[in-house]
Amino acid sequence: MGKIDYKKDFIQVGNEKFIPMISEEKLALRVKEIGEQISHDYEGKLPIFIGVLNGSFMFLSDLLKQVTIHCEMDFMKLSSYGDEKISSGNVKMLKELNADITERHIIVVEDIVDSGLSINYMDGLLKQLEPASIKYASLLVKPNSLKYDVKIDYIGFEITDQFVIGYGLDYAQKFRNLRAIYQLSE
Repeated sequence: MGKIDYKKDFIQVGNEKFIPMISEEKLALRVKEIGEQISHDYEGKLPIFIGVLNGSFMFLSDLLKQVTIHCEMDFMKLSSYGDEKISSGNVKMLKELNADITERHIIVVEDIVDSGLSINYMDGLLKQLEPASIKYASLLVKPNSLKYDVKIDYIGFEITDQFVIGYGLDYAQKFRNLRAIYQLSE
């Protein structure tokens, strides 16, 4: 594997090409807007941001830099993909929360909501812990792929059903470090 060449208009992954979908600049602007909205919505409260690993780490990091209220953070790790491009349909908990979320305001941060399976699974788990409120933020949402009735309160971008990489999103654990989001070329 060589270096990432950002001067090219595509990223080569084996025999597949990924073309730019959402630029670094558009990502930064939208993340700033979401951070401002959350700061307004949670003024006077102390929310806990829960990042869903591994994919949400870049979005969560940049989002917290835009939030102007006091907050805490924790992480959960789920898996439904493994190294594949499509979900296995089964969710496994790989890392549980460390924080006590009872009577706390929770903002779950995801990289992408595809079928809604993971959000549906987490919602059931988190509600058992009796938080004061739960809201969901996702950088990307694929509305045409949703199979579960889930509500995403803060959406970065709605996208179509293409497979995407970059800005935390991976292909077999690689390409998370791309500064923009790229979609699989037809």
